[in-house]
Amino acid sequence: MTIRSTGQSWALDTALAQGGFDALHPEAVGTMEQLGHDHTDFAKVFALVRSGAMLPKAWATVAGQAEERAAHHERGGFTQTAADLYLRAAVMWGRAQYSIFDAADRRKTAMRERANHCVERLGALREGRVRRVELDFEGSRIHALLHLPAGPVENAPAVILGPGMDMIKEDYIWAAERYYTSRGMVALSIEGPGQGESRAGGLTVDLGNYERAIGRYLDHLAALPEVDADRIGMFGISMSGYWGSRAAATDRRLAALAAFEAVTGDFATIFERAQPTFKNNYMYMAGYTDEAAFDRDLAQRMPLGDLVADITCPVLYGIGEFDELTDLGQALESFERVRAPKELRVYEDEFHPLGGVAAEVFRFGAEWLQRALAGEFAEPGRDVRHYVHRDGRTTDGSADPTWWLGTAPTALTGVRHARARRG
Repeated sequence: MTIRSTGQSWALDTALAQGGFDALHPEAVGTMEQLGHDHTDFAKVFALVRSGAMLPKAWATVAGQAEERAAHHERGGFTQTAADLYLRAAVMWGRAQYSIFDAADRRKTAMRERANHCVERLGALREGRVRRVELDFEGSRIHALLHLPAGPVENAPAVILGPGMDMIKEDYIWAAERYYTSRGMVALSIEGPGQGESRAGGLTVDLGNYERAIGRYLDHLAALPEVDADRIGMFGISMSGYWGSRAAATDRRLAALAAFEAVTGDFATIFERAQPTFKNNYMYMAGYTDEAAFDRDLAQRMPLGDLVADITCPVLYGIGEFDELTDLGQALESFERVRAPKELRVYEDEFHPLGGVAAEVFRFGAEWLQRALAGEFAEPGRDVRHYVHRDGRTTDGSADPTWWLGTAPTALTGVRHARARRG
């Protein structure tokens, strides 16, 4: 636990007791629905919560209820109803284990085993179209779920679905079915170093191994007869927007990247000014218990900086105007450094979860990737920008907030002037 999280735990408890999840992540329920949560389950969970310590119990309680109902319908032969409930239970068991930052804690292991059981039943009821994947990686193991379209498929485009730092591979089951496999695409929802089962097996994240893990997943997909190895893209949100950017800059096999809420600015914002749970979680993912050592070793070396200039595939970025983890000016600075064909959308008055536009973002990201993997958006010099207003309008040609009145933060102005001088 960080010093700040210990000292500010009362603030978390007060926010949860007074405003529920929305007090911590405004409008995030819309995003959670895209990750397979039913809003009624969400309401039941947070009706049970008055402090952060109560979260694992609440998630486990409602997860158990959904799993019990799923088993009831499976016994009755109502396979699709059962499968849907197993999905809801799996993502809630994932939420239950998230708040326990000790890989050796048997409660965390038991909750993971419940999630695995639910996924196993879901896969069986979906006729094998959802399959577990375990790969050797640098002396350890990494874990994913493969999602296949119905019926025969060969040489199809594929998309790696990258989770944020506090997500797991199961969080993409619903989106994989709705937005990818239904369109004839193969999807692979992953856990990289430091996440989910990969972390439970002892694999922590460092400054470079996450993109190498993405490379290992690319190896796996490229070897499948269902997949066209030349048409593999990635969809990432939050920290996977960061890791996906690193992978796109270092592995030319990645043919397109759609990244929303990507953490592309300085890491003082996410680790020192945002809610302390983010730093707690990343220290756990990286295997640190000494906060000073974490700060010394990682915080200043993690930002993407000029690495994004090495990206060559088409990229799409989307970010909320008031994202708590990445200052908008810094996100725009990072975008300016990208020299590949690129597109940017800034969503007015949205926060990090992009909850108010989540359904649009997940659908648009999938459709954009499908078209990018078909060869669109690759023209040299492509630079498309939009500022998406809350009232439905879209300002095209610029992603800068209109209230900036044609100006920009000083650092961003400097980056743009430097780019203009380079021609």
